[in-house]
Amino acid sequence: MQLVLFNKPFQVLPQFTSPDGRRSLADFLSLPGLYPAGRLDYDSEGLMLLTDFGPWQARISQPGSPLAKRYCVQVEGSPTDDTLEPLRRGLMLNDGPARPTPARLIPEPKGLWQRDPPIRSRKAIPTAWIEVELSEGRNRQVRRMTAAIGLPTLRLIRWAVGPWTVQGLAPGQSRSVSRTEAEAVLAAGRREMPTVRSNGQRSRSASRVRGPVHS
Repeated sequence: MQLVLFNKPFQVLPQFTSPDGRRSLADFLSLPGLYPAGRLDYDSEGLMLLTDFGPWQARISQPGSPLAKRYCVQVEGSPTDDTLEPLRRGLMLNDGPARPTPARLIPEPKGLWQRDPPIRSRKAIPTAWIEVELSEGRNRQVRRMTAAIGLPTLRLIRWAVGPWTVQGLAPGQSRSVSRTEAEAVLAAGRREMPTVRSNGQRSRSASRVRGPVHS
C-alpha cells in the first residue's frame, strides 16, 4: 500500500491521461498503480494525494472525510477581516448553500515558489492572501466563494490535506508517506468506509479520475 504526496504545478491535469497533449501527472510520476485521491483544478496548484489502495482513496476523497483541505488564496482587492465573515457564516452559491468555512487573512506563505507563468501584476490593483479550509469539494468552490464576496481569485494553492502539507515540496516533486503514518491518520475515516459485498468485493475501489476537476 502506497500513499504519495505530490505538489501539482500550475496547468497540469490532475490525472494520468491527457486527451489533448496538455501536461498530466504522467509527466511527473511513474509509480505504477497510483490514482489520485481527490481532485485539483488544472489551473490550481499544490498538494495532491495519490494511492494504490482503494479504501485510503475513499477515506481521503469521499464526502464527510475527516481530512479538511486548506488553501492559500491570492485574491484581488484589499479585504478586511469583516470581508471574510460571509465565508465563515456560509454563503449561497448558484448550486446551493456552501458550508461555513474557516477563513482568515494571512501573509504570503513562507517558502512560496514562483508560479510559471506568473500571475499578471497590476500596480494600481492591490492583492492579498487569505486562508480557506474546506470540508466539501464542489466544482471550483474556492473561486466561486471568493468571487461572491468581491475578491476574484488570482492564484489558488492547496496547502494541506489533513496533517499533510506541501511544505518542502517544489512544484513537480513528490514524497512517500510511510504505511504506519498513513494508517494512523486515515484510521479516523474507517467508520465511513464502504462495506464488503457478499462476493468479497469492496463497493468502491481506486479508479482513474475523469471528468470535471475540483478545487
